[in-house]
Amino acid sequence: MLVMTGRVTMLGLSRWTGTGGSYRTGPRFLATVMPWATLLWVCLRHHVYRPEDVYLRVGDEVVVTNAGTLTHGLERFFASLYGKPVPGLAFFTWSLVGTQARRSFPLRVEQVVRRAAEKAASKAKAAAKTLQPSTAKRPRGRPKGSKNQLKAATSLTPE
Repeated sequence: MLVMTGRVTMLGLSRWTGTGGSYRTGPRFLATVMPWATLLWVCLRHHVYRPEDVYLRVGDEVVVTNAGTLTHGLERFFASLYGKPVPGLAFFTWSLVGTQARRSFPLRVEQVVRRAAEKAASKAKAAAKTLQPSTAKRPRGRPKGSKNQLKAATSLTPE
């Protein structure tokens, strides 16, 4: 796994590689089909797995915000951190979580790409929402003729 700072571009990746790495090494590597689920499982079984530990299989979807327009799979997905749909990419991950070590080990990561039918349904829903008449905004301040409301008497505790 490669972690780097700054803009992640093919040129930047080629500068961080060691001997034998070039500008074309990354696309060649990404063009090869690899059984990632099998590779991750073999690495986990040989280096991390302990028979006495209890493992949970967990699935989670994460949304990564993105401001671009040409990224594959860029859509509006609901992000719980923001509490609303945001433009970005969504990934679904299957992981094994070790209960003793309290660590997650990813087994499979897939990008969530919406189908054309889902896109059409969301656009139709948005169009129907815009056709509804909007309610007029109230003016600022307290409405004319409103009175103070009596509040219910509360019972105080001995404390």
